[in-house]
Amino acid sequence: MADLTAEILGALSNKNSVLSAEEFPSIQSLHVKSAVDRLASRGMVVYETIDREEAILTREAKGIAAEGSHEAKVFEAVRQSVAGLNIADLPGLVGKESAKVGQGKAFKEGWIKKDKEGTDSISDTTRDQLVTIQNDRTHPDARVIADLRKRKLVTMQKVIAFRIKKGPRYSKDFVKEETDLTADMLANGSWKDRPFKPYNFKAQGALAPSGALHPLNKVRHEFRQIFFEMGFEEMPTNRFVETGFWNFDALFVPQQHPARDLQDTFYISDPPEADKPRPDPPSSDSTKTPHDPAPPSTTTTSSTQPSKTLDYDAYYNSVKRVHASGDYGSTGYRYPFKDSEALRLVLRTHTTAISTYMLHKLSLDPRPARYFSIDRVFRNETVDATHLAEFHQVEGVIADFCLTLGGLIGFMEEFFAKMGVRGLRFKPAYNPYTEPSMEIFGWHAGLAKWVEIGNSGMFRPEMLEPMGLPRDMRVYGWGLSLERPTMIKYGVRNIRELLGHKVDLGFVETNAAVRLEKD
Repeated sequence: MADLTAEILGALSNKNSVLSAEEFPSIQSLHVKSAVDRLASRGMVVYETIDREEAILTREAKGIAAEGSHEAKVFEAVRQSVAGLNIADLPGLVGKESAKVGQGKAFKEGWIKKDKEGTDSISDTTRDQLVTIQNDRTHPDARVIADLRKRKLVTMQKVIAFRIKKGPRYSKDFVKEETDLTADMLANGSWKDRPFKPYNFKAQGALAPSGALHPLNKVRHEFRQIFFEMGFEEMPTNRFVETGFWNFDALFVPQQHPARDLQDTFYISDPPEADKPRPDPPSSDSTKTPHDPAPPSTTTTSSTQPSKTLDYDAYYNSVKRVHASGDYGSTGYRYPFKDSEALRLVLRTHTTAISTYMLHKLSLDPRPARYFSIDRVFRNETVDATHLAEFHQVEGVIADFCLTLGGLIGFMEEFFAKMGVRGLRFKPAYNPYTEPSMEIFGWHAGLAKWVEIGNSGMFRPEMLEPMGLPRDMRVYGWGLSLERPTMIKYGVRNIRELLGHKVDLGFVETNAAVRLEKD
């Protein structure tokens, strides 16, 4: 380092400025920068960084620059042959590669001809171009560089150079400055004659190691704040494994529905099936589980009303009956309902199973309520840039009396406006457990097109009335993924870069805070 700083100062002794690539071509730019930074911090030099691309000859191109192009070699071999030359003899005279490549170009240029004499002299343009590039590391005609790159004779290499000039405190001799004031200096007084390095108050400190929130957690926090602002209560979502009853049957999804096939759902093999719906056993954990209607027991009492208890057997039989033969004004699906299918264990495919728990508990005291959940769900999807076998679902539920479809549309516009999405479009859709159902579309300015941002609907009576909810109580439900808005906010194109083993920890540590637009 000291030798290089001395060389830089010596190179500037007779010049006002030097270019590092010319003065020190064999020294790596990293070492040059370290040396000039050291000199610049003392005011001895000033410099500017120059980034440029240089053309570098390949091994084949270096041979052409030294000995001539393939076509020139073929021409010379033919010219020196007095009695003519057989094409089969070329490889022995100029080599296989030159014969293979050169004869075609020599014929194309008209330098040689079959059964005729060609030209007497040629200009080896390819060699001249390569010699120019070898000397100057570039060529004045960009089309020449492009052509030679296609022929794999030239590669481009990024080069960092520095234009170095004398600074206000330039000196040919480099004087080492002290960085520490020691006790010995104070004792013997030598500090008076020593040059000290000045403090650099603009220097950036080293980054302290710290934790970082994942982008999904940041966007999830913003969603939670929106829900809380709008008066929602968060549902407990601590069960990844559900029974087919809670995940499908209670939502009026028929047992023959394609979503219940193995190619769409992950089933648990051990144990093979679960118990029928029942209250959860008491737990020492203070976290309330989804099945618990109200702590500390499943009973609510008042001074004027008799106690109410959730009857899980009656609820199970009501769901079974509405599937098999119909009830509550519905004809049902009319198929033999299988207990074995209802009790199979699955990795939950949506958090709507949690919403079903909460609505079933609400039947103890039917009243207006707002619930939401944000958690992981699992589906047997083909993994690609936009799909994973596990992702996060954002879901909201509103229960009240005499709700209408127009109210759902109005609420969706208000909800998504808090995310900065306005001017929604709604498209009729089909869901087994909502009727009517709507897909929600929003305008994506970056993609310049309408994209689906959610699904919504009003839960069917076949789902709500078996729970014991009043007939005039209506329930809105809607959902969207957490990954899609996160990908849009952070400009991520491949979902595997956001969730999974391919996530870049540097991206997680340096990503900016997110702030969804609010009214």
